[in-house]
Amino acid sequence: MENAIVYIHGKGGTAEEALHYKQFFPGCDVIGFDYNSQYPWDAKEEFSLYFDSLLTKYKSIRIIANSIGAYFALNALSNAQIEKAYFISPVVDMEKLIYEMMRWAGVTEDKLKEKESIETSFGETLSYNYLNWVRQHLFSWNVPTAILYGNNDNMQSIDTIMAFANNCGADLTVMENGEHWFHTEEQMKFLDEWISR
Repeated sequence: MENAIVYIHGKGGTAEEALHYKQFFPGCDVIGFDYNSQYPWDAKEEFSLYFDSLLTKYKSIRIIANSIGAYFALNALSNAQIEKAYFISPVVDMEKLIYEMMRWAGVTEDKLKEKESIETSFGETLSYNYLNWVRQHLFSWNVPTAILYGNNDNMQSIDTIMAFANNCGADLTVMENGEHWFHTEEQMKFLDEWISR
C-alpha cells in the first residue's frame, strides 16, 4: 500500500492499540509504533530514524498520537513529511505540565534544582534536567492537525490546548465530560466519530 497511518501511544499504552484504528482507514497500512524512548531527547532520534525508514516505503504518512506520544512527535517530527496528524489528549506544553506536577507535589524550582530529581506520591519523577531540556528545545508545528480534547483533562488546560491550536491552525474538538484518557464507552464512541469525519 502507498499510504500509512502510524499510531503513537501514550505513557502506559502499547503499539497494539493501533488495531482499533484500522476500521477507519481502509486502504492504508495502520502501524503501531513500538517505541522505547521515555524522554524527548531520546524520542527525537528514535522517531526520526523510524519515520525516515517509513518514508522510503510509503507515499503518504499520517499519524495518530496520544498524550506524551504527541509531545514526542511534536519535538521529533516537526520537519518530517507528515500529511496529517490526529492528536488525542496531547501534551503540547511540557513546561506548564512540569510546573503543574511540581505544584501538586509541593516542590519549588529551587528545591528541584538542588535535588536534581524528586519522586512524587503520584508516580512521576520530577527532573530539573528534563525541565531545562524542555525550556531549551522549543518546537514549531506546521502539519495539518486535528485535536481531540476532553474538558476534564487534568494534564493540560483548555487554554493551553486552545493556544496551541490557534498557533498552528489546528482543528480542535472538545468533548464535554471527556478525560485525558479516552476509555469509557461514551468517550470511545465520541473518539470514533471524531476520527472518522
